[in-house]
Amino acid sequence: MTMRITQKLPKEHASQSLKSKLVLSYLVVILGTVLVLSIAVTLTIQNYFYQFEVRSVTETANQFSMPIIPVYQRNGSGWGYIPQGALTFSNLPSSSTIYITDSQGKGQSCQEPFPHGNAADICDSAAVGQIISQVLHTNEAASGQITFQSDTTQSQPMVYAVVPLKYGDQTIGALLYMQPQFNSLQQGIIDQIRIVIWLSGFGIALVAAICAYMLVRSIIQPLNTLTVAVERMKRGQYTNRVPETASQDELGLLSQTFNEMANKIESDVNELRQQDQMRRDLIANIAHDLATPLTAIQGLSEALADDVVSDPEIRQETAQRIGREVQRLRRMVGEVRQMTQMEAGQVRMDLAPLDLHTLADETVIVIEPECEQMGITIKNTIPSSIPLVEADSDRVTQVLLNLLDNARRHTQRDGKIRISATPREGSVVVTVSDTGVGINPADLPHIFERFYRADRSRTTQSGGGSGLGLAIVKAIVNAHGGQVWAESTLGQGTKVHFTLPISRAIASEPPTLAARTRSSSSAR
Repeated sequence: MTMRITQKLPKEHASQSLKSKLVLSYLVVILGTVLVLSIAVTLTIQNYFYQFEVRSVTETANQFSMPIIPVYQRNGSGWGYIPQGALTFSNLPSSSTIYITDSQGKGQSCQEPFPHGNAADICDSAAVGQIISQVLHTNEAASGQITFQSDTTQSQPMVYAVVPLKYGDQTIGALLYMQPQFNSLQQGIIDQIRIVIWLSGFGIALVAAICAYMLVRSIIQPLNTLTVAVERMKRGQYTNRVPETASQDELGLLSQTFNEMANKIESDVNELRQQDQMRRDLIANIAHDLATPLTAIQGLSEALADDVVSDPEIRQETAQRIGREVQRLRRMVGEVRQMTQMEAGQVRMDLAPLDLHTLADETVIVIEPECEQMGITIKNTIPSSIPLVEADSDRVTQVLLNLLDNARRHTQRDGKIRISATPREGSVVVTVSDTGVGINPADLPHIFERFYRADRSRTTQSGGGSGLGLAIVKAIVNAHGGQVWAESTLGQGTKVHFTLPISRAIASEPPTLAARTRSSSSAR
């Protein structure tokens, strides 16, 4: 009975299972990927706002620089004292800073009446001075981010823009406009976006982790089932099978291959057990079969030795009976020896063109007296025109004798035994048929197996053989490249068929030469 395995691995293997390793590795990859993507998206959004602020600050600095040139011109083309109200900037945030310098970088808005914002605090800033000097030297605007800190302000990132102030072709100074990088509204938006990104990343990671777990589970569960089946098979339970998946992936192929392997192992083990049982039966049968003739030989020999039998005719009959029992023993031993040689591949076939009609006649002559004593009619119906076959005459004779003797022992009085042959596709099919008791359908597939005896399902008149006769027949036919099979119906008889290859040499010869060869073969 075949069992399907659904059991999981023991719990003690959970900590070291492949499932734990795969799930952990997937989680690490998923979390790492989500973390990197979240950071990348956050930085991208922050950079977008930063670039927007830089452009905005640069545009504002350019706008604020436009009213400065007229003031410079009215001042006699010099900075001097800037009257109060000469410069007005509308919508100027309180957190911003404007810083105006002359062409030497000297701050002009650090003096009253125009200090705005933190201009007075950044006058002495080395970083600001370096940026302004660069703009005055290159006559090109500069913008970027700077972190400014003083005694009155906390450290914070600032976005600045420095534009050169030109009067004609002359650079008369520079204007620095600075404001915090993000105002409260922008910072709130960025914080909200960051929260959404991290929450989305967490949700994606959670969904991906669940999907990874389900994927790993779908992979590991068949492997766990397969491992349990292998463990049971290791303990000798060869009937276990694993459920085959509908998918044609590697796991489905692995399950299918395992079940095929398990079927093969179970079949081989059953065959070995069956052969072992048949060997034990053979030993018991041989021991029983040997005991009878040995007992008879012992008794008859003692009778002759002790002169218990004095009549010459009875003494001769006793000696002949001893000879028959010895022949029976030799036949049994010879069959066992021959089967052993065939299994070892030590039997040599002397192949030559063979006339089956003549060979069958010779074989019938050998077994016909025994058939006549039992009231059985035996007949050779192989036509003389049957093609010659490539075979070993001695081995084919042994095949026919085994089959005919087997048919004789299982055919009742007034029964019939017939030998026939027909050509078919490069070979000749030889059939030995009888009108005996037939073979049980349950035994029919096994009759050519070694040591198999179907005596319990057949009625015999002269006892059964060793169980090797038909196995020897199969081995000889297979050695010729042929096949052997049987058909039987209980109460109606049995037909045993075997094939032999047609002789290629004869088939390729001209008709007249083939006829001469057939004639010479028949004469032999």
